[in-house]
Amino acid sequence: MGLLSGKVVLVTGGGNGIGRECALLAAKEGAKVLVNDLGGGLRGGDEGSAGPAETVANEIRAAGGQASHNSESITNFAAVQAMVDQAKRELGGLHAVINPAGILRDSMFHKMDPADFDKVVEVHLRGAFNVARASIEHFRDQKDGAYVFFTSTSGLYGNIGQSNYGSAKMGVAGLSRIIALEGARSNVRANCLSPIAWTRMTQSVPVTDEAGLERQRAMAAAISPNQPARVAIAMAASTMTGQIIGCSGNTVAVFSQIRVVEQLDMGENWDSQAILDRAIPALEPRFHNVEKNPSAGLIGISVD
Repeated sequence: MGLLSGKVVLVTGGGNGIGRECALLAAKEGAKVLVNDLGGGLRGGDEGSAGPAETVANEIRAAGGQASHNSESITNFAAVQAMVDQAKRELGGLHAVINPAGILRDSMFHKMDPADFDKVVEVHLRGAFNVARASIEHFRDQKDGAYVFFTSTSGLYGNIGQSNYGSAKMGVAGLSRIIALEGARSNVRANCLSPIAWTRMTQSVPVTDEAGLERQRAMAAAISPNQPARVAIAMAASTMTGQIIGCSGNTVAVFSQIRVVEQLDMGENWDSQAILDRAIPALEPRFHNVEKNPSAGLIGISVD
């Protein structure tokens, strides 16, 4: 018996990278899998192809598993509703959604094309909304359902040149948390995975110096899409909810979430000058530095 025996799992972005590994591993663990992939490039907006999703579904079937494929975009809510219906019709139900589908359109913020900001937010954040909204009533009715959303250290820590991607990924973490809170009574679980893996997204990150090139060589040698995929499958099978889990190579981590770390009682008679004179100096020792997390290691490189 596999971890997902008797379950039906929708995997978005399942034609390449981590998504592909998630689809294959879900099938190996006994799930029937609907493999979704638009078949487009990293930037999105180009013409897609059914090829990647169909190839992975065929690979699952060749290994003795059950799978269907779908090449619609998760940015289209009606198309995602049709995916849920397809899973029910062709595979007999739906019990989990693993959602690594994504694109990159990196740029320094002062050069960011508004269209590039909108498109990345549309794919990552609106796409996460679409897959959840299209399936959550089904999950609530059957009193069972799991979401594995994909966030990123670009949002959790911040990363230069990825204001669109980081904003979307931080939004996904907030969405996941609220779905977890609202779904608790109905056994609807929602968690986020923040992965690092050597995929075409990783390879697309610009390298500007020898240190960056050396980091990429280290990533290629140490991390693979199969590692975070293993974590994603465990999350889909788990009873946990409301968590942000990280995976980098052979390391699995849990992230802290936003909470108050210090507060100051200002009394009753205070103004903005008092904030400058009293509150900010008192709170400053707990401020975060505006820099990349020095302890993040490879997790400081944001890719999924």
